[in-house]
Amino acid sequence: MQSVKPFRSKKEFAYDALRDTILEGQLEPGARLVIDELAADLGVSPIPVREALQQLQADGFVIIEPYVGARVAEIDASLVREVFELMEALEVISGRAACLHMSDDSLIEMENHLRAMDALVTDSDRFSQENAHLHQFICERAGTPLVARLMDKVLAHWDRLRRHYLQDVFEHRVSDAQQEHWRVFEALRTRDPDHVEQVIRQHNETARAAYTDYLEKT
Repeated sequence: MQSVKPFRSKKEFAYDALRDTILEGQLEPGARLVIDELAADLGVSPIPVREALQQLQADGFVIIEPYVGARVAEIDASLVREVFELMEALEVISGRAACLHMSDDSLIEMENHLRAMDALVTDSDRFSQENAHLHQFICERAGTPLVARLMDKVLAHWDRLRRHYLQDVFEHRVSDAQQEHWRVFEALRTRDPDHVEQVIRQHNETARAAYTDYLEKT
């Protein structure tokens, strides 16, 4: 049986397409965004493109200036600390809730996901994608949908930073990051929110230190 694809409005289609091209670097930081040209490329009218750009501005990926137009937001390496602080706060909220609400079956599912990620430590792009899925899985099982939506935006900014500034150090940190994911998993199994929070904070502090040290040296 073929799965039914979820319906997407033209605005959602334009938003997803433009967001992907920005995150993947096909639309570079500072690039001008001409609505008519984008609409022609996407095969839609200018209206959904304009609406999509407004949403992307709200998400921090696009800058729209009156009488000037739209452009892709620049990337500042100084965002690393802010991104990690936001991720830590969101992970603590979802992690504390998850350790109390995740079923045994969900823990088994998470374990299987981590085992699959073990095989991706030499493929940084796929590992990054599965890392995002892991965070969303925890939010879903924790019953924190608002955190999940915020996490998606923060992870998108992190991925953009990774691609432009941090790819080298990310590739060297993948193995350590995966070991830390396993420690988070073991903490969730204890059903102790305080212990989960401690492990999550340690994980984020280790990662933040590695990336900020790399940026200071380079």
